[in-house]
Amino acid sequence: MTTPQHPAPPQHAPQQAPQPPAGAPAYAHQAPHSHHAPQAPGPQAGYWPGQAPGGGYVSPIPIRRATLADALLSEWTKIRSVRSTVWTLGVMVLLVVGIGLLVAVGFDSTGNEMHEGSPLFVGFFGLLLGIICVITLGVLTISSEYGTGLIRTTLTACPNRGRVLAAKAVVFFLLTFTIMLLCTVLVSMAGWTLLEDQSSFDPSAEAWLRATVGVSLYTATLGLVALAVGTLLRHSAGAITVMLGVVLLPLVLAMFMATDALSDIRQAFFEYSIPNQLAAFYGTSADPVSGPSGWTPLWIMIGVAAGALGGAYASLVKRDA
Repeated sequence: MTTPQHPAPPQHAPQQAPQPPAGAPAYAHQAPHSHHAPQAPGPQAGYWPGQAPGGGYVSPIPIRRATLADALLSEWTKIRSVRSTVWTLGVMVLLVVGIGLLVAVGFDSTGNEMHEGSPLFVGFFGLLLGIICVITLGVLTISSEYGTGLIRTTLTACPNRGRVLAAKAVVFFLLTFTIMLLCTVLVSMAGWTLLEDQSSFDPSAEAWLRATVGVSLYTATLGLVALAVGTLLRHSAGAITVMLGVVLLPLVLAMFMATDALSDIRQAFFEYSIPNQLAAFYGTSADPVSGPSGWTPLWIMIGVAAGALGGAYASLVKRDA
């Protein structure tokens, strides 16, 4: 007796899950699962991290608009992390403080009367050499980036070139002014302590202010002129040479103008030379300095720096890095 056979149920081929696009992670575009299965990772189902729904890349780092504070922080990091800053400012401190103290001790050991001369004037001698270091650092603040090619990275990170120049100028000015102020205060106090008995001149508050704050502002502003020249020339040695010529050339030319026809030009070169303007900050009523006096040299240097920085900005914007 035969057993009746029942037909086997039809077998259905399993449905294949849709394949992800070429190059996509394995979890992208997976087949739907039960409500107990975990969903695919990512900011949105079906898309992997870094991919936007409409295509393109979405950075996981928060994005915000860059500000001047960011540029200032960047320039401060650069200027304090290079050896040229440490060496130039270190030599500047050594010259301004060391020579000033040596001159004060020398005057004190001779015992000569200074009469109406200001005992604060001892700081002038070290300052004459210290400004060379300020000029050098001002030039290197930007010209060194052109020499190494770092300026391209700087301008890529901050395309606003005016902001870059402003940040460099502010950081350099504040750093130079602060250190120079500490040096001039130290030298002025030492000179007054050692030479007080040899001088009948009693410095007023304004005399102290000009010999410390005024001199520091003047030298830091002169450094801004050097920074502008470095931006224009983009060459360290050339810019430093030009700045040394600006400081020394008027005096050298005036020495060779011996004829009466050039007497007015010779006098102007003497009066408006940078060493003579520095000496004006230490001048007294009994021993006045010919030419600009009081705070006038500072206003002159601020005007020169403003014009130089304006030209540097125009050059930085129009020329390629």
